[in-house]
Amino acid sequence: MSKSHNPRFLKLVEIAKGPIREVTVSELTARQQAAPSDLVVVDVREDREWSKGYIRGAVHMGKGILERDAEKTWPDLRTEIVLYCGGGFRSALAAEALQNMGYTRVSSLAGGWRAWNAINAPTSIPDS
Repeated sequence: MSKSHNPRFLKLVEIAKGPIREVTVSELTARQQAAPSDLVVVDVREDREWSKGYIRGAVHMGKGILERDAEKTWPDLRTEIVLYCGGGFRSALAAEALQNMGYTRVSSLAGGWRAWNAINAPTSIPDS
């Protein structure tokens, strides 16, 4: 199901994508296979989206609380953080916010959850 986004939202995302780094699904899967100890994959989608499935190994911290809780969750500003959402829009905004907070190794997954599923990469469903 394709969502149509409002023009002002798309403009905000376009601005946010300027200073941030995006990674592809293949880049993220390669990083996961290398198993770096400081790689954190964060799902910034809403609870109802998370409950339907997520990237295996990801943690959930919705966009609404990310900025509030990031510093206590990842105090090392050099932690490698890859954010994703449904299509790469909210995660771009979240990546920009974390960069503005001083995080130096933040990126957004290009295409988000939809791109991840398009290649049948590993997913999980939360325990009920």
